[in-house]
Amino acid sequence: MIRTLHRALLLATLPAALLQGCQSAFGPESLQRTHPAYNAAITASVNEQMLQNLVRLRYRDVPFFLEIGSVTATLSVGANAQLGGTVAIGGDDSVSPLAGVAYMDSPTISYAPLRGEDLLKSLLSPLQLESILVLTQSGWRISRVFGLCFERINDVRNAPTASGPTPDQEPDYRSFNRLLDSLNRLQSAGQIEVGAQEKGVVVKLNAGGEDGSHGLDEVRALLGIESDDNEFRLNTNFLETVADQWTVRTRSLSSLLYYLSQNVDTPPAHQSAGLVTVTRAHGGGVFDWGETPAGQIFQVRSGRERPEGAYIATFYRGHWFWIEDHDLESKSTFMLLRQLFDLQAGQSTVQGPTLTLPVGR
Repeated sequence: MIRTLHRALLLATLPAALLQGCQSAFGPESLQRTHPAYNAAITASVNEQMLQNLVRLRYRDVPFFLEIGSVTATLSVGANAQLGGTVAIGGDDSVSPLAGVAYMDSPTISYAPLRGEDLLKSLLSPLQLESILVLTQSGWRISRVFGLCFERINDVRNAPTASGPTPDQEPDYRSFNRLLDSLNRLQSAGQIEVGAQEKGVVVKLNAGGEDGSHGLDEVRALLGIESDDNEFRLNTNFLETVADQWTVRTRSLSSLLYYLSQNVDTPPAHQSAGLVTVTRAHGGGVFDWGETPAGQIFQVRSGRERPEGAYIATFYRGHWFWIEDHDLESKSTFMLLRQLFDLQAGQSTVQGPTLTLPVGR
């Protein structure tokens, strides 16, 4: 009986020893287990919010941004032990230990709405040329950055009527497409640079070879430049045009969101019901927004069934809207939009109450 009791007491102390060992490895192991999961969940949530706001703008609904302020995970582990036994007359007595180790993860997530004067100014203010310079110098194709961020260069317009709610008539964009094609060829040949000098942001074109000279002549002709200059400062003042400058109008973050929202496919039933504006082409019929600079690099599809293997998907007004996982152009443009949003509005002060929710398991 005594030997059995000693064995039971030894076994009963095992949970405490196991608990002590678990605690030594609990932190690192829990970090490896939970950090990637939270990272993936937050990324997916923020991406879906951005996509849904683009869909809202297509329907002329009010967009809203909710920021995840903090995620606090309380991790705990505990152990318990009990003894149970039987006494047999004329036989062997037995003592049985009952032990267990419990693990619990209790996350608390805080949400804060992005709103107020700071955010509104960030959304409505034109994108800074310095931000555009940073993007072109960080690996983004010039034609993608210019095609989204510039609403106008000299007299060449990039669908300015698309910078707000969907227009009734086809926008002016065809000359801007030709300009982007020329700039894209020059960049592929290594004959264009965008940099900063004392006089501001500068575009430098290097005409190397016959193709380069032809591309440079195309750019000059489209922009109405008569001088032989190869270096041009970007100027945002249309009241002061200079021969050796490109006068540009940058989009605001709000107008960029509207511009991309025009490329959200909407169900025919919603079009028939007048829930969205159907843009008409100059020659008659429905205008194809996929022909615009933004439409060539961004597309959101829609359908009643939940898409399989989509990069991002959101459910809105009884339908699914998504970006295909194999649509690399749209994924790249969406990534650029996220970076522009962080540059322009990421530093805005959070206004209003914070909603803190404990997440049960």
